[in-house]
Amino acid sequence: MVYNIHPIIVHFPIALLFLYSIIKIIPFSKWWSNVSWKHIERALLFVGVLGAIAALLTGDVARELVQPDAKLTDAHETFAYLSFFIYGALLVGELIAIFKFKYLIGLKSEKTKILLFFLERIFSDKIISKLLAFIGFVSIILTGMLGGVMVYGLSADPFAGVVLKMLGIEL
Repeated sequence: MVYNIHPIIVHFPIALLFLYSIIKIIPFSKWWSNVSWKHIERALLFVGVLGAIAALLTGDVARELVQPDAKLTDAHETFAYLSFFIYGALLVGELIAIFKFKYLIGLKSEKTKILLFFLERIFSDKIISKLLAFIGFVSIILTGMLGGVMVYGLSADPFAGVVLKMLGIEL
């Protein structure tokens, strides 16, 4: 028997990536400088992206079991993948930053080194990383709202009707 465990799994990465975005965007280090915010950000991002992979995999099973409105599900899936790719890109940048001196310097391919250092420079840029965290934040909120509409209908969110209209979805 196949069970729909998507609702159980999906809330953990949402919470972790939501919190990551808040910490990334708001300058908490100005108020609490003795806290290692970078380590907290990296831990939330790493575990959140791993959880997002599980959520995406279980979402495919849930779609087959529940079979909700196709347009609504497609929009939900689009924003879920967008969220995953944004946070995944941020994670790649962090992983390159962590491992660049330990492993990447020894790479034989100069082109690979140049590409990896270029990616690290882009994703570690404060403005770009905050912008990506904000876009991921909005995307994950929209993903959650659309998921809530699938389960609870339009009463799930006071903005659901407006957002669905903007996306061209009629229920």
